[in-house]
Order: sequence, then structure tokens, then C-alpha cells
Amino acid sequence: MAKDLNYVCTECGATHSKWSGRCDACGAWNTIQEEAPLTSGPGAKALGAQRGRKLVLTDLASTPEAPPRTVSGVAELDRVLGGGLVAASALLVGGDPGIGKSTLLLQAAARFARGGLKVIYVTGEESAAQVQMRAQRLGLTESPVTLAAETNLRDILTTLDAERPDLVIIDSIQTMWSDKVEAAPGSVSQVRTAAHELTSFAKTRGIAVIMVGHVTKEGTLAGPRVVEHMVDCVLYFEGERGHQFRILRAHKNRFGPADEIGVFEMTGKGLAEVKNPSALFLSERDTASPGSVVFAGIEGTRPILCEIQALVSPAQPGQTRRSVVGWDGGRLAMILAVLEARCGVSFAGLDVYLNVAGGLRIGEPAADLAVAAALISAREDSALPVDCAIFGEISLSGAVRPVAQMENRLKEAAKLGFTQAILPQRPKRRAGADMAAGLDLREMRDLPGFVDTVFGLAPGERE
Repeated sequence: MAKDLNYVCTECGATHSKWSGRCDACGAWNTIQEEAPLTSGPGAKALGAQRGRKLVLTDLASTPEAPPRTVSGVAELDRVLGGGLVAASALLVGGDPGIGKSTLLLQAAARFARGGLKVIYVTGEESAAQVQMRAQRLGLTESPVTLAAETNLRDILTTLDAERPDLVIIDSIQTMWSDKVEAAPGSVSQVRTAAHELTSFAKTRGIAVIMVGHVTKEGTLAGPRVVEHMVDCVLYFEGERGHQFRILRAHKNRFGPADEIGVFEMTGKGLAEVKNPSALFLSERDTASPGSVVFAGIEGTRPILCEIQALVSPAQPGQTRRSVVGWDGGRLAMILAVLEARCGVSFAGLDVYLNVAGGLRIGEPAADLAVAAALISAREDSALPVDCAIFGEISLSGAVRPVAQMENRLKEAAKLGFTQAILPQRPKRRAGADMAAGLDLREMRDLPGFVDTVFGLAPGERE
């Protein structure tokens, strides 16, 4: 009897009934490969034939113990992890090639080892000598970290079971291969099996495991999404190659807040943590210029001020461009439509370029008002005050809606020396509260009022 085969896309992990040149799920070409399925286990008749062990049931009202954590000493890393490394946890770290994932994890391994943990660093992409050379360049040779260069998952688990370390770093999960699966290393089946084996090993042996994952050209973790569901924490290491800033962002964390970020700076001696990210992102902003606006945002639990830059220029006939870096392009199109429909500010026949300075990526809708201000400032060639911070969400009706943690945003702006802030209208129960002493607050009810008040554009003067 012929063996059944699956056809799996190596780009997104989608399963197909037959081979085709293009994946219907992600649209990638020549990524569908033929793979043998995983074992299906016992047949339906065997279900219940043998008695299993009885599960341990726990009352919901019982108070659980907080998971023990180990602090690395790197404040930015500990913040993203939710306060430190949890024993018997599985973590997945992804990022673009060359962004600094191996450097970050090698520095973290050295810190944890100096703190008393037994750390093993397993590399499948480099030799042990290459890792030693990187450690020498970073000044980490005195750290008691044990290295191993291996891709055979069975040998790795056997060694870890004998050594019983406290922390294991696997660099990377795509290079691991298991002899249980008839597929090439890096395939969907191999990645899924290796991640499952390592996660199960972490839970049963009480060992923390950090796995490095490759990313696709779209910036998402390669392999099946089920791998992200297996692990306890998914971290992305982000940054632009043209900037020295790097951001470690938690997309999933069972032991702490998601969307928390840690900011690092790439130096000649490795990654250095940034104590005050807001001051760093605004370090090159000393004079007011058209199209430049400071946005008071929230990343995780931390308020961060950053600069949003806009440029508006005449376009070639029939060739208008909308280019965005660090923000959602679809949301930019929405803001432009609201400005034209509700405020009479048209960008037809104009090229629009939007950029978040410093390589930061903004995902919250609270940046809507700051983006609208930058666009109008660039269009009218009118600069806003350099000491003014802006935030607020814009609805399709043109209303400016309140956002979360307004107090923390204003306090961060006041701490950095800002004297003005433009924000949504506060609820009545908060209207009398002193949210940030020393700030001149201007509350906006809707976008047309904002355009008229800040830029002095009456409805008849907006064309």
C-alpha cells in the first residue's frame, strides 16, 4: 500500500491535498514540498481499550504559587520577559538575518551564567570556534557558558538530560533535525517536531529553553504557526539596518504583559541597553520643521515619545505614491480619506511619505492625530512647536477619541521638558484632574476643530 503524503508550504505551513506551483494561502511560488505525515497514533478501536492514568484535578479557587524567576541583570531584557526568566519555560526569538539575535542571546547567556545558572549554548548554524570568536569580541570569554555545535536532536536531548542545565539556547530551530521524521532539516515537519520535543523536554525536566527562529520575507516567523502556540513566550528582535537601535518586543508571554518592549543600541562591543528610550528617539530633534511631530505613545507598559515625520510633494500625473515606514499603510490611507471627507483637506495629486524616526514601529491607533498633524504640517509648510506632544485616535466620522493611559503619556512628556500637549477631550470625571503639572493642554473634540485651531485653516481655505 502506498504511503500517504502531505503537500506543505515551507513559507506559511499550509497543507494542500496536491502539489501546485503557488500556495493558495500565502501566495508564495515554488514553496510546496512533499512530506510524509506524522504518525497518526492508535486506531479508533484502540481508544479506551487500555486504562490511562487519572488526571490530577485542581480547584479553581486555590491560590497558585508565582513561578520562580531568575533576573539576568539586563533591565531591558528582564522587562520584556515579565520580570525575569521563568524555569521550565520555552521561548521563541525571531528577527531578520543579521539583526543581532545571536549577539543578544550570547550576552544574555553570559549574564545568566554569571548569576549562577548552568547555561549550554547549542549552535547549528556556526561552529563552536565562531561563537568563541564572537564571545571574545564582546568580552564574554570569562563567562562560564558551555558551547556545543550539533544539529542532531536526539544527541542534543541526550546530552542535556545528562548535564541537566538551567538554561539551553538553541540557535536555530530550523537547523535541528529529528530521525523520527522523514523530511529535510528546516522543513515544516522537522521544525514542528523539534519544537515539540524541546518544549516537552523543558516542561518535564524543569529547564528553560530559548529557541531562535528564522523569519520570512514578510517579517513573520517561518514554519507552522503551531510552533508559536507551543511555546510560552514569542519575542521579536526588530530594527532597521541603517539605525543602531534594536527593539525586543514580546508578541506573546504567558508570564508577563504582551507588547512589552526593550530598547537596545548596537555598539562595537555588542548590544547596550537604553535606559531612556524617549530621549534617544528624540535626540536629533532640536529645531522645529514642517512635517515633524512628536507622538506620545505607549509600548507595553512603558510610555515612549517618538518623532513622526511626513513629506508631501507634487506627484507626476497619475502616479501618486503613498510610502510608509514604521506604521500601517492601510491606516494612513484611512487618515487621508478622513482629512479629505470631513475636513476638506485634499492630498490628490500629491506624493505622501510617512516615517517613524529611529526605526520604531507603531501599532496603536493613538498615533492617528499625530500622523494627521504631520501630514497637514508638511502640506501647509507650517511647523508645530518643538515642545508640543500629540496623541489621539481618529474615527471615520472625524471625531477625536480618548485613548488609554493618557496620564502616563503626559507625565512622560512633562519629564522630557515638553510644555504643550494636544490630546482628545477628557471624560468629565477626569476634566478637573491635574494630569501633568506644567503642561498647557489643548483638548480636541473632532478633526475639523483641530485643523482650524492648530493650523488656522477655515473650511473655505482648505483646498
